[in-house]
Amino acid sequence: MSEFIHLHLHTEYSLLDGACKIGELLDQAGKQGMTALAVTEHGNMFSSVVFHDKARQKGIKPILGCETYVAPASRHVKGGPIQGSNNHLVLLAENEVGYRNLIKLVSAAYVEGFYYRPRIDKELLAQHSAGLIGLSSCLKGEVPMHLRAEQEARAIEAATTYRDIFGPGNFFLEMQYQGIDDQRVVNEGLLRVAKAAELPLVCTNDVHYLYRTDAKPHDILLCIGTGKTVNEASRMKYHGNEFYLKSAEEMWQVFGDHPEALLNTVRIAERCNVDLGKTVNHLPDFDVPGGYTLDGYFESMVWEGFKRRLPRLERMLAAGELRHTLDEYRERVQY
Repeated sequence: MSEFIHLHLHTEYSLLDGACKIGELLDQAGKQGMTALAVTEHGNMFSSVVFHDKARQKGIKPILGCETYVAPASRHVKGGPIQGSNNHLVLLAENEVGYRNLIKLVSAAYVEGFYYRPRIDKELLAQHSAGLIGLSSCLKGEVPMHLRAEQEARAIEAATTYRDIFGPGNFFLEMQYQGIDDQRVVNEGLLRVAKAAELPLVCTNDVHYLYRTDAKPHDILLCIGTGKTVNEASRMKYHGNEFYLKSAEEMWQVFGDHPEALLNTVRIAERCNVDLGKTVNHLPDFDVPGGYTLDGYFESMVWEGFKRRLPRLERMLAAGELRHTLDEYRERVQY
């Protein structure tokens, strides 16, 4: 295994933000000698199965994760502007238990916590933290946000809380540097927080595109996603052109003063072992009442649903609000 592994990375499944195509990503990682790779999409796991299967075909160990959005208080509290409505937190599945917990967290984020973004909270995280490794994320992570606001005591408190949620050795403070001034301040602060909270450090590059030359196309993609034009001054933009898939050598050039943080990427990769067993189908098994076939029971449930909705459809028909006749709806159900 190489002396650095990317643990924070976005593909095109981080919709209108990540620009890495999985096939090309794995080809480039292979050329760089990467033996493992994590994918951590923004708030979703859309790429997990595709990435897992293609990575194994290429002989690269897939590490399944997600960069989650964490509500500052309860996931059920919704209101106010998007700014301050969430912080970022990277989660990596160490084993099958962790993978299942990650699925539960991401699903609940959409169903229960969605407000601008799919959000979890610390209560939910504490319930489903087994088998997961946490990284403090980018400048939008909770710990870095406190450090940027010169609130080091709150940064230590947040880091300690995450340490207690994940358990010993399962939460890492994440150092990044792509030439952003705030990152220097945060990285210096993370060293102090790591000492105060007795936490390990890890280095990542928050990869959003494959090559340095992809920075401009990625910026255009970001404009599409945010509904802005490239000429607008006040818009979301990634600083510089450093958010690409750097080689292990390039990462050591950036973080050579922190060898343990670099080597921790390899140690984490060695710990993460999730095999989805692509040849095995895991389809749900539904109990069917006596006297029904599976198809027949499904059809009866569809008709029951139609009957429940029929009074409302009749009211809408009388008010001239239906686009189709009731017979047309019946034909659709029958079909």
